[in-house]
Amino acid sequence: MRTLIRVLPVALLAATAAPLAAQGHTHGAQGGNHGAHHGGGAHAMPAGWQARLDREGSTDALHFMEMSGGFHVTTGPAAVFYNPANNVTGDFRARATFTQTKAPTHPEAYGLVIAGKDLGAAADYMYFIVRGDGKYMVRHRAPNGEVHTIVDWTESPALVKQDAAGKATNALAVEGGAFGVRFLANGQKVAEFLKADVPYLVTDGIVGLRVNHNLDVHVSDFAVERGGM
Repeated sequence: MRTLIRVLPVALLAATAAPLAAQGHTHGAQGGNHGAHHGGGAHAMPAGWQARLDREGSTDALHFMEMSGGFHVTTGPAAVFYNPANNVTGDFRARATFTQTKAPTHPEAYGLVIAGKDLGAAADYMYFIVRGDGKYMVRHRAPNGEVHTIVDWTESPALVKQDAAGKATNALAVEGGAFGVRFLANGQKVAEFLKADVPYLVTDGIVGLRVNHNLDVHVSDFAVERGGM
């Protein structure tokens, strides 16, 4: 635990945020990135949803749609998808099951966004992503656009690796609140940071989804649950 804590960036540990209003149980997705276009280009998105690219550019190759009771995402550029209604304060659990449907040309990742703030402008958020080789990463994007690696790519037996056809399904969850934050893959804890060790750790904010470059991913069972963990 303390070994992992040492890699937390000063910018994240010192982060402060105004209190955010608690809301009820919500299904949806969201995220955000600094200095990028919003929306789904020529492709309509589900009501309430927005997208943000990592860099300025066209969203024409970006598709985010409702399908089979969940969401289907195909990306050209990497993007974060968010619905401002999924804004949490205090204890929460966010979860989603991701199915990578085909192998990307290069290893690319997908996962959950938490602690999102000001996603329409100087975006600030944390994200937990996994990829087909069975590795995960935790990062923080600061309002100035800098990206801080909290946990670098780490292999975990909890993750399902992609098969010969490039398919893999992983159920991810993030639990946050007064205790700190923990990250789970397929029901197993892969990382945890406690506020007892990191008193300025902030987990309040928007919860959403992130899908990196050139991926085809189906998302099911997305939920944000408020209350004690």
